[in-house]
Amino acid sequence: MKSPIFRILPVLAMACSLSQVLAQEPSIESGADRPRIGLVLGGGGARGAAHIGVLRELERLRIPIDAIAGTSMGAVVGSLYASGKTPDELEHLVLSIDWADAFVDSARRRDLTFRRKQDDSDFPVKLELGVKDGEVRLPKGLIQGQKLQLILREQLLHVSNIDDFDQLPIPFRAVASDIESGEPYVMSSGDIALAARASMSAPGLFSPVMVDGRTLVDGGLMGNVPVDAIRDMDVDIVIAVDVEFPLYPPEQLHSALEITEQMLTILIRKETRRQLDGLGEDDILIRPDLGVYGSTNFSQISETIGPGEAATVAKTTELNRLSMSETQYAAHVAGRGVRNLDSDVIEFVRVIDGGPLSPKVLQARLKTESGDNIDAASLAADAERLYGLNAFESVGYRVVTEEGKTGVEFETRAKSWGPDFLKFGISLEDDFEGSTVFNFASRLTKTGINALGAEWRNDLQIGTEPRFESEFYQPLSFDSRYFVAPRLELAQRNLKDFADDLSIARYRVSEAEFGLDIGREMGRWGEFRLGAFRGAGEARVKVGDPLLQNIKYDEGGVFARLSIDTLDDAQIPKEGSRAGIEWLLARPGLGADGNFDTFQSSVDKVWSWGRDERNTMQFGVEYSTTIRSDTRVQDFFRLGGFLRLSGLERGGIIGPHAGLARLMYYRQLGGNRGFLDMPVYMGASLEAGNVWQSRSDISIRSLIVNGSLFAGIDTYVGLLFLGAGFAETGESSFYLFIGDPRR
Repeated sequence: MKSPIFRILPVLAMACSLSQVLAQEPSIESGADRPRIGLVLGGGGARGAAHIGVLRELERLRIPIDAIAGTSMGAVVGSLYASGKTPDELEHLVLSIDWADAFVDSARRRDLTFRRKQDDSDFPVKLELGVKDGEVRLPKGLIQGQKLQLILREQLLHVSNIDDFDQLPIPFRAVASDIESGEPYVMSSGDIALAARASMSAPGLFSPVMVDGRTLVDGGLMGNVPVDAIRDMDVDIVIAVDVEFPLYPPEQLHSALEITEQMLTILIRKETRRQLDGLGEDDILIRPDLGVYGSTNFSQISETIGPGEAATVAKTTELNRLSMSETQYAAHVAGRGVRNLDSDVIEFVRVIDGGPLSPKVLQARLKTESGDNIDAASLAADAERLYGLNAFESVGYRVVTEEGKTGVEFETRAKSWGPDFLKFGISLEDDFEGSTVFNFASRLTKTGINALGAEWRNDLQIGTEPRFESEFYQPLSFDSRYFVAPRLELAQRNLKDFADDLSIARYRVSEAEFGLDIGREMGRWGEFRLGAFRGAGEARVKVGDPLLQNIKYDEGGVFARLSIDTLDDAQIPKEGSRAGIEWLLARPGLGADGNFDTFQSSVDKVWSWGRDERNTMQFGVEYSTTIRSDTRVQDFFRLGGFLRLSGLERGGIIGPHAGLARLMYYRQLGGNRGFLDMPVYMGASLEAGNVWQSRSDISIRSLIVNGSLFAGIDTYVGLLFLGAGFAETGESSFYLFIGDPRR
């Protein structure tokens, strides 16, 4: 017979094992009886990256999340996490994004059509105005958010065919503010990328977003931590994360701007406080200690993730009661998987056009076709290609499933301040010796005139060299490959005449010309034109010998021109090329008063190196010659001026033949954005060239060597240069220059 002690030992062992199991098991069950947990992620701009740290720590503690609601940056992080992204993937994403570029609307120059590249080169002022119903209009926000939206679309592509946000791996709600009604608007279905983008549309900074016929802006206006939205998702326990910017103490309120910011924060915090006051005893509030880290400080966004983790660790005791076992949590995570679309085949492609162009015009520019696999990079490239038409406020895409077929839908949204647009340009050249050239130019483009995408472009320039040019651009097919373009030009310019290197006269040349061009668009990199023209002009003597006669002349002829532009930036390029070749033939039989043939060519090549490609070299060559001529001074070629033999005055030498070679180096200084958010450059140039009265005079020995030193700023109105030019003959010039001196 066993002793009583041996009878008790198995019972004690079982009790010990049970106590260990109970100690390891979480306080909630993984079945249907466990409480549903909802996560609320508040808005705060760059401060919202702290949500990533919170999510990482919640996963480490094995806290199951059954629903997510977010506002502004909280909606962005929340939508990505709800779609199946991990905290590590989210951290990699926010650290890899070029945030300075993401908040710039302009399409990459390589994605612009050639005509839009011409706008960019000729009219560099960054402000674009719209003309609608006879009124001049401004955009509704400084930023349209196109690049940011494409980032969201790429990251959410795998769930873009899910219309009901409850069908996401984690049910999700994005909260925005209806600017018309002044009420919060909770988005539970539709386009998830657009919903996240709408939720973070800070008024005045980002343009509003149209969703379901509503004009939506940042959800933070109606409450920065949307507890009410998560309550409506039938949750039992709420975990709320507040990353709102704190109020300034009195000693930090030094300016009207800071007081205005404080006022807005107070107004937003009032509703936020009401929502947070509604949290119950079982709910948990997490407030990362971010201090006065700025909501716009995206350049140091990684600094917010650690405080998010630390604030969650501080709540470990409260969170532990919600924790699952490793086995239960693994099963919970596995149950919220999402199907990968990468292997799916596209069965149809369509365009929903909300702009002035025919959907067939847009369809012709897409490279995505039926039979292709779904690829985020290719779809984004197509969207950027459409955005490069510069006719839309935004261009988006999403994967859709209809009648069992998978397709891609591109949607364009017309510019609210269009459909016609005004661009501006300013050029100024002052040599500090009394010679000043100033011009102000504008371009009005009327778009979408017909189904093929015709444009009517009118340029007006006032100042030293007034000019008016009107061109009607009519594509001959939906892909805009071939076109016709009737045009009219009126212009005036100054011209100096020389004899034995001495200026003997200054003429004021007035010209009028009309023509008809036909051409072909060479992709986005170039254009080829053939044209016929007819015109007349007069060169009137303004300064010089009174015996000199005014010159009246007729023009008429044909030309062929090839233009190429692959520069990444029209003002301060870091890579790419620009080239032009033109042959012009004038004959009496075509309306000219004499025989006149010219050939002009120019090539510029740009390349960069070093950290962030801050060092840049440009090499350019120009050659112009008169093949057959009755010697007309008004058609001679000019050299002299900044970067065109910098030591000489502007137009200081003139002749029927001209050549120029230029090597230019410049380096970007300081941070990526530079002085007042404008890049600053220092550089130097070496130039060699001359003009000749006869082609037989052309030789290397006859070249004049010049050089320059300069400082430049890429401003909002174009390049601003301050430079000094030097010639081998001892001449020197100083310049203040706005515009492109190479043109």
